[in-house]
Amino acid sequence: MSAQLLQDKIALVTGGGSGIGRATCQILEREGATVVVCDIKESTARETVNLFRDPSKHLALMTDVSKADSVDATISAIVAKYKSPPTLLVNSAGVRGIGFLKSLKEEAFMNCIDVNLKGTYLICKAVANAMEKHGLKSGSFVTIASIAGVFGVEYNSSYSGSKGGVIAFTKAISKELIHDGIRVNTIIPGPIQTGMVTGDPEAIRQSLKEHSAIGRIGTPEEIGEVAAFLLSERSSYMVGSSVEVTGGYVC
Repeated sequence: MSAQLLQDKIALVTGGGSGIGRATCQILEREGATVVVCDIKESTARETVNLFRDPSKHLALMTDVSKADSVDATISAIVAKYKSPPTLLVNSAGVRGIGFLKSLKEEAFMNCIDVNLKGTYLICKAVANAMEKHGLKSGSFVTIASIAGVFGVEYNSSYSGSKGGVIAFTKAISKELIHDGIRVNTIIPGPIQTGMVTGDPEAIRQSLKEHSAIGRIGTPEEIGEVAAFLLSERSSYMVGSSVEVTGGYVC
């Protein structure tokens, strides 16, 4: 990719303090974007920013994507610093919930919905409205779903349900926001080397490899590179697409 791929663009990445979010932030910075790194922990967001060549150009913020007031405060902080809202967005904040349906607590189920699905809704809505307010007519949003949202994974009904919702939500809003010049697409990762997977028992990680045609678990950078492509004009004819980046994973 050219170093000018996202030059002079402001990009907001949620969940940017670790995993796919952090890798995506580093790739977007490499491609010339000014990156706003948002995370539930400001300290981890700051750690990501400190990895950049010129940290002072970028911004680290504590953002709870499940809370509208936190999301609104994030947009206000971005506008205060850059005099403009972001036009590029990657929704990478996410949590996983594990549990058998008959014993799954409502609180655990709703935590997945609130962060993974509601959080995507709140951020997309806030950025789209801020762009409209500032008269910005061109942008690109990327949501991060999961192959679990396609196949459904046993003992992961809350996670599978929330990520399936992200896929459908993305397709729906892509038809609306394209009229505002905003393209919206989703990435569907397979198993990726993040905290969600590395914390699993070795037997589970081995099973994930065996279910992947490529024979390994993916890296966060392999998702981040696709995100950068979808944010750029190189994907200009992609609207409402669901891009599987799974290594040929099948359940």
